[in-house]
This record gives sequence, C-alpha cells and structure tokens, in this order.
Amino acid sequence: MTTLEFDAVTKVYSVRGAGHITALDDVSFTLTSGQTIGLVGQSGSGKSTIAKILTQLETPTSGEVRLDGQPIPRRGKGLRAYRQQLRMVFQDPFASLNPYHSIRYHIQRPLRLDKVVPKAQEDSEVRRLLERVRLDADSVIDRRPHELSGGQRQRVAIARALASRPKLLVADEPVSMLDVSIRLGILNLLADLQREEGLGVLYITHDLATARHFSDEILVLNQGRVVERGPADDVILRPQDPYTQALRAASPDPDHFFATTTGHHGGAA
Repeated sequence: MTTLEFDAVTKVYSVRGAGHITALDDVSFTLTSGQTIGLVGQSGSGKSTIAKILTQLETPTSGEVRLDGQPIPRRGKGLRAYRQQLRMVFQDPFASLNPYHSIRYHIQRPLRLDKVVPKAQEDSEVRRLLERVRLDADSVIDRRPHELSGGQRQRVAIARALASRPKLLVADEPVSMLDVSIRLGILNLLADLQREEGLGVLYITHDLATARHFSDEILVLNQGRVVERGPADDVILRPQDPYTQALRAASPDPDHFFATTTGHHGGAA
C-alpha cells in the first residue's frame, strides 16, 4: 500500500503591496492507495496550492509531505521516482496537451521517459491505455488534440497520467471545463480506474454533489484551513461548519443531479 502524508503544511506567499498572504494554514491529510479523498472549496480556498505542492511546483513554508514515510526528494532520481508514483490530471484538457503533437506522442512520451515497457512494446501499450480509458485507439491515435472533443481530450490526459503506472492521482477539477452532459462519464471512468487499479485519488473540486458521489472522505477548505472533514455522506448530509452548510445550500441536489445525468454513464464523448 502506498501512503501520502500531507503533514501540518502551511504556505505563505509574499505579495508586493499586500504583505504576506497565507494560502494554506496547517493543513493535514493522509491519502492511501485504493482511497478517494474529495477536497472541496471555492476559488481561493487553497485547493490549487495543495496540488502545486504535491506536484513539487511549490514548496511548503512549513510542514512536510511524505511518501511511504519518507520526505519527498527535491531533486535527482528520488524526485523523478516520486513523480512517477504521483501523476496529475489537469482542469483544462486542451491546455495540458501540446497541439502540435499526436495522441500517440503524448502517451508514448511518459512510457519512454519512465522506461515503463521495452521500446518494441510502446505502440501496443499506447493502444492498451487508450482502450483503458474507453477510446477507440485506431480512430484517435494519430489525431491531434484539436481534432477531438473535450471529453475525448480529457480521456487522453487520463491515459497519459496512467502511462507511468502511478499509485496516486491528483485530479484538479477534471470535469469543470466539460459539458455537463459528459461530466459523469469522465467521473465514472476515474472511479472505475481507481477501483480496478487500486489508485489513491485526490479529487479537487468545488462541486459537493460529485464529491459526495465519488469520495470516501471529504475535506472542506475555507481560506486555507480545513474547516470540516469526515466520511462523504456525513459531511454533505450533516454539515457542521457554517461554511459547509452554505456550500451545501448553494449546490444542486446531488440525487437530482445524478438521476438526470445517469443516461450518460460511461459515454466516450
């Protein structure tokens, strides 16, 4: 079992003219393989800062991130090994894919960099990964991102993330830029992959309905602090903190949302 510990992390930015801004204030959680944690909050709550720290785009002001009990290396082979274990699915599937390269190239590159399979097996592995995310490999493998729909591009981004065979996945608002009609298909795909591959998933979202549906545990962030945490149903159905209560009151009814969108389950749009 792979365990990621985010231990008492604080992140303070120095902003010219505004002094110091605390983006994260003593945030802790533990993510293990086979588990999904929903990280819920509005814009500016600190969700993206957590993602940047986990992907080593930022470093904590204080606190520590550990993988299987060991601090994350800052450089060299150790950092590379960490990044192979933890991959990210970004919010905008078009911006995260290079428009000049084919779908084959996007998925083949991490296979080659991380030496996942022998070179002779790269093509068959690219095809396997595309089929794994429910795309027809023959129809998309030699296309470029702009030739695919938004949902197809996000499936390619997920296949690319899986190419390195990670144990942990950070999904940062993975469906917020997609049409409502195809969001559930992508989320169901992520849920199936999490279960079948035993992945640990940190699902970052502002949407309480999908957080409840796809998470084992939910953390609610407000202005950089965790104001509520617990099993998904407890947090959503019986919120204790006024901020969580306000989010719940402002969100669409989860059961209504899923009742009206289940017709799109598993679609490859």
